[in-house]
Amino acid sequence: MTSPSPNQAPTQNPASTPADIRWIYITASSRDEARHIGQTLVEEKLAACANLLAPMESIYLWKGTLQHDEEVVLIAKTTVAAVSSLTQRVKELHSYEVPCILSILVARDEGNEDFLAWIREQVEAG
Repeated sequence: MTSPSPNQAPTQNPASTPADIRWIYITASSRDEARHIGQTLVEEKLAACANLLAPMESIYLWKGTLQHDEEVVLIAKTTVAAVSSLTQRVKELHSYEVPCILSILVARDEGNEDFLAWIREQVEAG
C-alpha cells in the first residue's frame, strides 16, 4: 500500500464515518424526573429507548458556588434527525434552568448494526 502524496488526501473508510445514530446524555434531579422524561421521549418516538443510571454525583460551579449534587443519568438513543426536537422536548419537561443535554455521535463501525437499525426504525416510526 502506498502513502498518499502531499497533495492527495487519504481515502476515508466509509465504515468509520459518523453514522446517523446519537447517544443523548442527560442529567436529572431525581429518578422520577428522569423516568418521566425518558418515558415521554420513547412514547413520542423521539428516542428508541432510554436508560436510567443512578445514583451519580455531580460536582460543578453554579452561579459562583461549588455544588455537590446527587443526580440521575438518562441516556436516550435516537437519530441525528430527532436530536433538535428531542432537545427541545427535554427542555420543556426538565426542572433545571439549564439542563445538561449532550448529543454524542456513534460511529458506523461501533456497535451492533441490528440494534442501530432498530433505533432508526423506532424513531422514524414517529
